Amino acid sequence: MPLDGKQRIWLTGATSGIGRALAERLLADGHRVALSARGEAELETLAAGRDNALLLPLDVSDRKAVAHAGERIAADFGGLDLALLNAGTCEYLDAGRFDVDLVERVFAPNFFGAVYCIDAALPLLRRARAEGGRPLLAATSSAAAYLPLPRAEAYGASKAALSHFLESLRLDLHAEGIGVSLIHPGFVKTPLTDRNDFAMPMRVGVEQAAEAILEGLSRRRLDIHFPRRFTLLLRLMGILPPALRHHLGLRLVRPATTSENAP
Repeated sequence: MPLDGKQRIWLTGATSGIGRALAERLLADGHRVALSARGEAELETLAAGRDNALLLPLDVSDRKAVAHAGERIAADFGGLDLALLNAGTCEYLDAGRFDVDLVERVFAPNFFGAVYCIDAALPLLRRARAEGGRPLLAATSSAAAYLPLPRAEAYGASKAALSHFLESLRLDLHAEGIGVSLIHPGFVKTPLTDRNDFAMPMRVGVEQAAEAILEGLSRRRLDIHFPRRFTLLLRLMGILPPALRHHLGLRLVRPATTSENAP
């Protein structure tokens, strides 16, 4: 199900994984899409032959660069019908190696990067609303936000923070007529998940992920999560009593090796 009409869209994390699949679909459908990612060459390749793409290379954790991107979108598009914040990263904390630098590296794009983009996008979404539109703010969180998992202290917490932030913001934006959708994917086959060294049940491809996201956005769903058998299981586990949730989580903890415990 396509998004209604030809929309003005800002997509971050556009050159890899889910973001690339979304970018290709949105451009092919004729929307005007501002594409952001760190790699300028990859953006140029993605937009080759398209006159409906605005290339905005940036690192979302750079607040000034994000603000400048918002100014470019305002100048070129006038407003935004959809801000689709998809940029993010993933690193895991191994047993016995608490790493504050790693936590900061993960939070920078996953949470603060999204906050910077929201700050830049909101005035443009408000312009679309003033024009009589039904603007939508959406962000890619993760099914990891539903349930604490071993090694996912940084990644899971950054996504849980993002989900909480947007759910709160949804309440405050309701009166303005700006919708907020959260995307909670399970495992999707991307360059990020290809680095994982553990089993990934029910992993889906990026095309399936993009289809689920676009369908959910077109229906303005509050929570777009997939594959549903997996994400519903995590949500159910997330509401179990703490003691039982703790017991189940312990079964996922890896045995520590000597090297992992070494200083």
